[in-house]
Amino acid sequence: MAPARPGSPAWRHPWAIGLTDSRTAPGPATLRHHDAVLGCLRAAGFSVEMTAHAISLIDSYLYGFAVQERSLPFTTGEEAAQVADAILGEAEAYPHLAELATEHVLSGSYDYGEEFAYGLDLVLDALERRLER
Repeated sequence: MAPARPGSPAWRHPWAIGLTDSRTAPGPATLRHHDAVLGCLRAAGFSVEMTAHAISLIDSYLYGFAVQERSLPFTTGEEAAQVADAILGEAEAYPHLAELATEHVLSGSYDYGEEFAYGLDLVLDALERRLER
């Protein structure tokens, strides 16, 4: 089982989540970033209202995944296996977690970081379908 990606932004810059949480007002770099994303969405054909929905959805997904990834109780494959073993030790109490651990996570090819790409594809596909309406 592959750990959460130590090379991912949440691992390379663990301080960033706390800094984001502590800001009460966006700085110029954040405003430039948001303006550029809004411009891309508008250029793609999103209405102003749909642009607001899209940026909120994308921003929430990115931030939420980073927070979730950073708070995982493991950083190495060995630590992940220990977490899975603890769940398997209580399989009767958590049958669905045990099933996920044995049939997917401990399969040897699972990489938690791939969940980000999968989810982002879903978000972007849904936005594309909405744009086509």
